[in-house]
Amino acid sequence: MSMNLYPSFGLLLVDDEPSFLRSLSIALERSGGITHLHRCQDSREVMDILARENIGLVTLDLTMPHLSGEELLRRIVEEHPDVGVIVISGLNQVETAVDCIKLGAFDYFVKTDEQDRLIEGIKRAIRLQELRHENQELRRRFLNDTLERPEAFARLVTDDKGMRSVFQYLESVAPSSQPLLIGGESGVGKELIARAAHELSERPGPLVCVNVAGLDDNVFADTLFGHQRGAFTGADQARAGMIEQAAEGTLFLDEIGDLSMASQVKLLRLLQEGEYYPLGSDRPKRMRARIVVATHHDLDARQREGSFRKDLYYRLRTHQVQIPPLRRRKGDIPLLLDHFLAEAADELGKARPTYPPELPVLLANYAFPGNVRELRAMAYDAMSVHRSRTLSMEVFKRAIDPSQAPPSPTENGATERAVFAPDEPLPTLHEVADLLVHEAMRRAEGNQSIASRLLGISQPALSKRLKKMRESGPEPL
Repeated sequence: MSMNLYPSFGLLLVDDEPSFLRSLSIALERSGGITHLHRCQDSREVMDILARENIGLVTLDLTMPHLSGEELLRRIVEEHPDVGVIVISGLNQVETAVDCIKLGAFDYFVKTDEQDRLIEGIKRAIRLQELRHENQELRRRFLNDTLERPEAFARLVTDDKGMRSVFQYLESVAPSSQPLLIGGESGVGKELIARAAHELSERPGPLVCVNVAGLDDNVFADTLFGHQRGAFTGADQARAGMIEQAAEGTLFLDEIGDLSMASQVKLLRLLQEGEYYPLGSDRPKRMRARIVVATHHDLDARQREGSFRKDLYYRLRTHQVQIPPLRRRKGDIPLLLDHFLAEAADELGKARPTYPPELPVLLANYAFPGNVRELRAMAYDAMSVHRSRTLSMEVFKRAIDPSQAPPSPTENGATERAVFAPDEPLPTLHEVADLLVHEAMRRAEGNQSIASRLLGISQPALSKRLKKMRESGPEPL
């Protein structure tokens, strides 16, 4: 199996003691999962390696023959300012440490200190370098308004600027091994976004999807971590968990907001330690998959009210995207309608139909609580009963029925209502009725049938009202 190197940039270990280089390399691979390593014993070769390789971080011994660590630090900061430097010295001298930090070192460690502190410091520096690279890449993509891998988003039918921004962000954070949190209402396509993120990452392993809603703590642990033979009654043979099945790939956990508190603790420990224990085993296994999670819940609100752990929430939101609902992407409705009708026609063995021009207008005035999934269901239902050349609108009208549909929610979750200036006189009922009629006709693009449905009145009643308005004077601006 091909190995997916972590991090995406190289880590250069510089020390004239080969035994220290060897022990540090082993510790980084075992404890930190850090495999993208370069080693150098001769300080004179460091600048050539930096010019030749994609190095993002250097650990630098301070006392070496030929070129000292302090001199190398000055040259690296001057010639490669994007490369982070961690100084490792055999001497515990505060003054030297302060001088190195002033010169531009990221951190300073003493060799005789506990190795765990050094490993944690290197992991922390890697995370900061990753975030800096991602920010630079994100800024470049937004400024150029480019998508370098549009094929990764082929399954997502959209022409929306908000969705394009999501795609650009995903391209920027794709190389990261940190968790990705995907938010959005049910039916917006969160699993498709997870698949795109996996494809962009170019990780050699598979994408493994698990819906964790409704899993109790024991089932959650067994599903993710697997078990040894005899771990519990009925465990006749060992079974690999989803984390192991997703090795070198991506593990997608859907509906993460419904996870129990006990399971949240297990997931947090997995993210913090990067290792786990299969049920019935006392030997840890290292996680070699990237975690992507999705939820339709507002996790920020849930952690404030105490139903979701704050520490887990902040771990998961290292990278996050929010998928806009369909009612905020009305320009996508005709594209999606064409796509789903063609897909349904091919699946049902029917000719692709034409549809009345009023249909996209009708759909644009619907809130779509089920989002893209609901529109797809409508299109498939309409195609299943389609017989003539032109598609009937009746299936869509029955599904929508604006007289029973809930009002479209606003950004803060409250229903929209008219707000009148307190220092202005209230309009009369007659004036408000005229304004409603004008707004309905505007939204329906002049189609009286659709406008009457929006107003909850019959079309003859609307025609009568419009005629009376025309006779009474010019339309208000």
